[in-house]
Amino acid sequence: MSEGTVMLSRRNLIKYGTAGGAAALVPVTAPLVGLTARENTGEVAPPEPFTVPLAVPPVLRPVARSSSTDYYEITMRHAEAEILPGVRTQVMAYNGLFPGPTIRATSGRRVVVKQTNAMHHDAVVHLHGGIVAPEHDGHPMDVIAPGQSRTYVYPNRQPGATLWYHDHTHHMEAEMVFRGLAGVYIVEDRSEAALRLPSGPYDVPLMLRDARFDDQGQLVFELGDFRNRNVQLVNGRVQPYFQVAARKYRLRFVNGANERYYQLKLGDDEEMVQVASDGGLLPRPVPTTRITMSPGERVDVVVDFSRYPLGTRLVLANADPDTTDIREIMRFDVVRPARDDSRLPGRLRPMYGRGRGKPGAVDRERDISFYLDLEMQHFVIDGKHFDPDRIDMQVRKGDVEVWTIHNRDDQFGIPHNFHVHGVHFEVLERNGQPVSGHEAGWKDTVAVPIGGNVRVRVRFDDYRGRYLYHCHLIDHSTMGMMAQLEVVD
Repeated sequence: MSEGTVMLSRRNLIKYGTAGGAAALVPVTAPLVGLTARENTGEVAPPEPFTVPLAVPPVLRPVARSSSTDYYEITMRHAEAEILPGVRTQVMAYNGLFPGPTIRATSGRRVVVKQTNAMHHDAVVHLHGGIVAPEHDGHPMDVIAPGQSRTYVYPNRQPGATLWYHDHTHHMEAEMVFRGLAGVYIVEDRSEAALRLPSGPYDVPLMLRDARFDDQGQLVFELGDFRNRNVQLVNGRVQPYFQVAARKYRLRFVNGANERYYQLKLGDDEEMVQVASDGGLLPRPVPTTRITMSPGERVDVVVDFSRYPLGTRLVLANADPDTTDIREIMRFDVVRPARDDSRLPGRLRPMYGRGRGKPGAVDRERDISFYLDLEMQHFVIDGKHFDPDRIDMQVRKGDVEVWTIHNRDDQFGIPHNFHVHGVHFEVLERNGQPVSGHEAGWKDTVAVPIGGNVRVRVRFDDYRGRYLYHCHLIDHSTMGMMAQLEVVD
């Protein structure tokens, strides 16, 4: 079977495989309530690459502060954003911004966020990568009804790391994230600041994702529409350029796409130094020329632009071998000299410490299988479609477990990844081989190869209660590839 036949088969299976439990989905050809339906007669041509400047989302200011807590208020609402130059696109947005504002929290200091739903349908907010109590984790059934508010408490008792927050509403998360409900959440800590990595305006979040637009510049959402999402966005701008100084920058990459994988490549395989993964700093810097990211993953890198003469232009591209459409992501233009007091130390953060103790003996091993069930016409985990009333596994608090996650969708070549809420884990191996780079740090999301497996070591030390695990190709989780675990004594 040719690659084209495989992908066409996959697309048709996904498009029509929404019977049974997935029938509760909002019809994929109709916009969610609150968006204006418009006739789609084609697709708008995006601007030429590197003709619009990068936008850096503003940092949200607390509405109040106490000795221990920062208080924020965010309103989710329908809005319009200028994604394509000169076009007003309808979006769903935190505080009207696409993507949402960045929250910069401090390790050990609580953040309380009052989220108000000014839209016309339910919403849920999940802090992806946050170690939080179950009632504040954004479970799909813990909805904020239209016109209502919910307060989320984030203790930030975790080391500095790049997280992100996004919608997680049952059967709706894929569309709502696609339409804009996503933002960056950064935890900072004193020990990290002491390393003197690039900071301030030289510490830049970059949310990568793709999109599809109709002929009027409106977003087009269909489940499993990965082949037609052929407009590349960075922080909500189409293939932007970013004017940088000739000095070191910390770039916080967030893969906010529904299904797209990225293999980041800078210029002619220029060096990028990986310094952090999902769970924060790596033990030591890892130089590389390629960085692979599946949806939901984060990677922080340091790039030293002082190595290049003023006037240099470096294109960040997607070298993923399965990407056949949009390759160019953004361009860095080195335009000015600058003083640089930052540094890149040889050691960053030990793997164990600060609540992340060395693992003891393994208490239990589990096998978890992801695949498309052709008979059920659902994406499933261990043969089961997501049921919010069912607990799929129980985990004892403090136990060390090793999970082998299998991607059994080799027949149609469907990629998957694995994300678990409420904890970070260690990736032990992929297809029997050790991992490297950012995957050797603390993770909450990891790619699972087609027909292969990934082994992870996990220990829930913080809270008891109910958490999710699922594929973070979120079109898949929307269609049922999600399950629940319960942490018990």
